[in-house]
Amino acid sequence: MTRMTSDHDTAARFGRRDLLRAGGVLVASACAPAWAQSGSVGIAASPEVAGDDIHLRIAHQMMTIDGRQSHAIGINGRAPAPLIRLREGQTVRLHVENALDEESSIHWHGLLVPFQMDGVPGVSFPGIAPGATFTYEFAVKQAGTYWYHSHSGLQEQMGLYGPIVIDPATPDPAASPREHVILLSDHSQLHPHAIFRKLKQQGGYFNYQKQTLAGLLAGRDQPAGERRAWGKMRMDPADIADVTAATYTYLVNGHGPRDPWTGLFAPGERVRLRLINASAMTTFNVRLPGLAMTVVAADGLAVRPVPVDELQIAVAETYDVIITPGDDRAYALVAESVDRSGMALATLAPRVGMRAAAPSLRPRPLATMKDMGMGAMAMGGADATPPHDMSAHDMGAMSGHDMAGQRMDGPDMTAMNHSMRDFANAPEVKRTPSVQTIAPMPVDRTGEPGQGLADVDHRVLTYRDLVAATRNPDVRAPDRALRIHLTGNMERYMWAFDGEKLNEVVAPFAFLENERVRVTLVNDTMMGHPIHLHGHYFELVTGHGDYAPRKHTVQVQPGGIVTFDLTADAVGDWAFHCHMLYHMHAGMMQVVTVRPRGETAA
Repeated sequence: MTRMTSDHDTAARFGRRDLLRAGGVLVASACAPAWAQSGSVGIAASPEVAGDDIHLRIAHQMMTIDGRQSHAIGINGRAPAPLIRLREGQTVRLHVENALDEESSIHWHGLLVPFQMDGVPGVSFPGIAPGATFTYEFAVKQAGTYWYHSHSGLQEQMGLYGPIVIDPATPDPAASPREHVILLSDHSQLHPHAIFRKLKQQGGYFNYQKQTLAGLLAGRDQPAGERRAWGKMRMDPADIADVTAATYTYLVNGHGPRDPWTGLFAPGERVRLRLINASAMTTFNVRLPGLAMTVVAADGLAVRPVPVDELQIAVAETYDVIITPGDDRAYALVAESVDRSGMALATLAPRVGMRAAAPSLRPRPLATMKDMGMGAMAMGGADATPPHDMSAHDMGAMSGHDMAGQRMDGPDMTAMNHSMRDFANAPEVKRTPSVQTIAPMPVDRTGEPGQGLADVDHRVLTYRDLVAATRNPDVRAPDRALRIHLTGNMERYMWAFDGEKLNEVVAPFAFLENERVRVTLVNDTMMGHPIHLHGHYFELVTGHGDYAPRKHTVQVQPGGIVTFDLTADAVGDWAFHCHMLYHMHAGMMQVVTVRPRGETAA
């Protein structure tokens, strides 16, 4: 049966003085999920629904962000939705009622379930009709930090998402006396279909951080010659995020920066933070100024501890980190958007009512030659092979920092523009309007900390830092290789795999049950893409052999390459897509079919 602690029961354990100390914080947080309310230990209800039979009701509601109300879609009267707590080894039945007047669904992100229970309408089940109830039933095969969200239309942007914590069947080496779920997300007063319409009308509609004449005169950003070069290619180096703080408020556990969520600790106590990026479109850079973090899990699975001061978390990724705040003071938890137009903000403190000062936003990053897919030349690689039909002179003019100034004019610019859409560099890609550029010289960027973080003066996590805590379950060499290009057209706001949008695909990606496939993702765009494969984990090829980190979602940096080995061990039809919600909605999604032995993969 569903178990949910009562707000009244929790409040009753504390005296009038405790509640008065909380002041308006308690009132302002009343519309947030119980587990997300300020002072998560002391004045707020414990946050969970649990048991073998869990009832979830999807319905319209209002949510309050920084004192402003807006329409939302939530679960059991909560947006974001409540925490679901499960236990490894149990069989759970989740009865999901759809009280909307449109189809809905729930996808259990990262959970290994039968494909019929995966929750993707049109791929693995028909969806949940208005007024209907669908029962998801599956055995819980794993432990760790996960989340759930709608896979219908743009409902996820409207609040239909929540965290999942699965307790392990055996003792957890990362167990801590205290833990907090940190659910990061983005919220807009605009309806998501209005956001999408504006992006279709103008890809950079929400970019309010473009380069200006005043900046040029003040010596900021790109010099004049480099600006001319980018202008001739019709590229904007400030276009780092499609949707920005121009419309978004960034949230921690449903709280905006003006009403920050607070999590408590005792000085010297070991605290586990379960970081979940449940945003629709925002890559976050997470740090706690003055406090180090130790990464102990990625996408729910344990990794060897990695001490860091900051990490970039892509949409749909999860990380578990351990902190040990030693001082009797408040710390700010800062999740800065990748374009640095805004931040989500929370407080970790020893007492309710304490606040940490929010740091200023750092200068926003600009895209580079690497982000354009010229990584090998930008790094000055002596063995770099020029793109098709480009002379050594042409490439010399574009190498390193020589991109600035007049050396990018004339024939050099013509060669550059030609190479940026040369299909000879990507024979897999279809010649469609969905392809604006093809990266001439993409590079593996898994050893880099993420866009905009290369020059910070502290430790930042990279994918190559991650090493699985235990040996991978399948260490066979791949049977075959598959290369997939991530393509897009910012001017028309079209996104696709290999130039084909979902509605244009003739056949799915087909695998044979239990075959090993080495998949290489090539990002031909200047935007990072968090690529998620349903129903499977894969091993990143980052030099760690049998202890390669296993993930279900991976960020492919602009102009970058990511390679992973996949064991296709889950028979059925599975969604495969970019987890940027509007990229997926615009077509960046396909289906992976895993066929039983005895059938032939295409």
